[in-house]
Amino acid sequence: MFIHKPRPFDPVGGTETPERVALAHRSLARRRLTRRAFGISLVGGGIAAAGYAGYRWLRGRDEDVLAAGRPDDETLRRVAPFFPAHRDERFTYGRPETVEVEAARYTNFYEFSRSKWSWRYVEPFRTEPWTLSIGGLCRNPMTLAMDDLLARFARELCERQYRHRCVERWAMAIPWTGLPLKAVLQAADPLAAATHVRFVSFQHPDQEPRQAPATADASFPWPYTEGLTMAEAACELPFLAVGMYGHALLKQHGAPLRLVVPWKYGYKSIKSIERIEWVDRQPLPFWTEVDPRSYPFTSNVDPSGTIPWSQKREEMLGTGEEFPTQLYNGYEKYVAHLYR
Repeated sequence: MFIHKPRPFDPVGGTETPERVALAHRSLARRRLTRRAFGISLVGGGIAAAGYAGYRWLRGRDEDVLAAGRPDDETLRRVAPFFPAHRDERFTYGRPETVEVEAARYTNFYEFSRSKWSWRYVEPFRTEPWTLSIGGLCRNPMTLAMDDLLARFARELCERQYRHRCVERWAMAIPWTGLPLKAVLQAADPLAAATHVRFVSFQHPDQEPRQAPATADASFPWPYTEGLTMAEAACELPFLAVGMYGHALLKQHGAPLRLVVPWKYGYKSIKSIERIEWVDRQPLPFWTEVDPRSYPFTSNVDPSGTIPWSQKREEMLGTGEEFPTQLYNGYEKYVAHLYR
């Protein structure tokens, strides 16, 4: 409501707003409101456009996403003779395969980024030289370069179609190339005292600043570690992957060597492994040390489990298609006996 103050030329007693003045004020108010709304829409549109542009930048072009994580040339040369590997037909997804670029675009690799866009940060990471140390409580410790590892276990190399389930509820269906972990276990010949297997990733603060002592993330328990019981390690499913989609692993997927444990949440599938050790006690994995309630040692996929947030459903990367979460991620017949 607009109040018109009397002026000298107004009629005596004219305290009500004349109609022509009220109409003028209303017209002015409408114009001001229209200009304000237009300005707000421009700002909102600008914010939305900037947000979309940022999103597009994070996603990147498909060709850039795939090229960014390309392993070092020497790594590619070493492993090229071992591709393609024959497919182990015992394992199938039971759902559509994840498009490769979607799997490469959206990954967790905490050493490089807290975001899912780790493909933007992995280029400085070097995959050569790289050796795998196998030791601890075993009779046949060994240290192998990648080509030596593959040559030694060439008869075990194969491709397996595995479902992958993240504790954050997203999921993938991936063709991994590698060898069963149990083949390495048998070759190392662990001692009777060994109860668990410990896996250790890299610690290279010169290549990965988030591991450097002066950073905000220095308090995390680097290097990344994980563990399995001996019974879990010796079953059919655990897989040491050197490739996926018929070629060497990209850096954001854990080049040059990672573990794949398909019935457990994804953080158990440690990336860029440098050491495998047989030990006589349960190791303390990276995320279990950070938050044991959310990331317990066992971490089997379980729709009714003790993770603080619901695990009842999962969403496929790329398509957004949802599925009910399966106990042990659908691999019950291979592993259920381990937990009875």
